[in-house]
Amino acid sequence: MKSHYTIIIQWSDEDQCYVVSLPEWGEFCHTHGETYSEALTNAQEVLELLVESAVKQGELLPEPNVFGTSLQAV
Repeated sequence: MKSHYTIIIQWSDEDQCYVVSLPEWGEFCHTHGETYSEALTNAQEVLELLVESAVKQGELLPEPNVFGTSLQAV
């Protein structure tokens, strides 16, 4: 699956793992991993499931945030 969705990976001192946010899918759409690589793999799997589920249910996919279009000029 090729997608252009945003994956934000950040270390969490509180959780002692990498926490992943998938902003186009809502503020509560998260996953995690003990390593950066595991967090990325988990994010890709979650995105695949989200897209498959939305398509299967006939829902519109969220519009991806694209560099240069979602950032305001400083």
